[in-house]
Amino acid sequence: MSRKVNYSLFLFFIILLGCSSNSNEPEKTTPEVDPPAVVTISQKKLYVDGSNYYIKGICYGRNGYFNYQQDIPLMQEANINTIRVYAPITDRAELDAFHQAGIKIIMQVDYNGNYETYVRDYMMHPSILMWEVGNENNYHPDWFDGNLNNWYRILEEVAGKIKGIDTNHPVATAHGEVPTAIALNSCPSVDIWGMNLYRWDNDVPAIEEFVALSDKPLYISEAGADSYDTRENSERQDLQAEATQKILSGILAKSDVCMGVTLFAFSDEWWKAGNPSQQDSGGFAPESSGVPYDGAANEEYWGIVKRDRTKKEVFTVVKEQYN
Repeated sequence: MSRKVNYSLFLFFIILLGCSSNSNEPEKTTPEVDPPAVVTISQKKLYVDGSNYYIKGICYGRNGYFNYQQDIPLMQEANINTIRVYAPITDRAELDAFHQAGIKIIMQVDYNGNYETYVRDYMMHPSILMWEVGNENNYHPDWFDGNLNNWYRILEEVAGKIKGIDTNHPVATAHGEVPTAIALNSCPSVDIWGMNLYRWDNDVPAIEEFVALSDKPLYISEAGADSYDTRENSERQDLQAEATQKILSGILAKSDVCMGVTLFAFSDEWWKAGNPSQQDSGGFAPESSGVPYDGAANEEYWGIVKRDRTKKEVFTVVKEQYN
């Protein structure tokens, strides 16, 4: 009798041990994925998931030398919360890295390409702040059979299609200077108008011109100064820093009617004006005679960091203004 009892207790112990062992195994779970940001507009201000969002941004050219893993810590140090890019990003690891760093993206889409598929594929990514269609296309009527009305028709069509796909993110465009009433009235589906402004060291009058013309929300999609002075044929980082301080302080002071700014640009881009293996002066940018303080757009000297990511004097200005 006692042997049967002991044997039963032994079996019970073995079963209990097995159950205990199984309960210690980690449960298989699906990795958590952050939901897409819901970006809305109210009274000319931008809101991300219900919280006011002011763009303290930088234009980030990715067709030259760049390494986002190296660049993100510098952007964070400079208090940059937004990048504006000139072509769609298809590397999800890069999008993930910007999201994890707390940096949103103004994503330009290829309106001549399969932009609808791109929007569908990436609209759920939490790094997206808004979609942008076109960059200074109004300076290039030659791209549209000499008639800018053709461009505004395309812009309205593309903006409308994007909004039909994605209801969580606004659609913007980057216009060279203040858009005309014709441009504004031709594109009701454009939610936000960006303006690329090069008016010496004060862009406030352009903001006021826009506000007098339209009730649409706006942000400054480009502004800034390069660090090469053609009057001296030498680099003058101090003048770039001085001009940028005045430009940014003026724009930031208009935060009641302007959603922010993406300063041009993050790094010097050696591919723009000559031999890509060296830094050259010169280069051409449409309507750039207002570049401080020599009226010349030296295209390879616009960065707040050099190509090797050495900080220029203007880096500290951006860090302080965006604080």
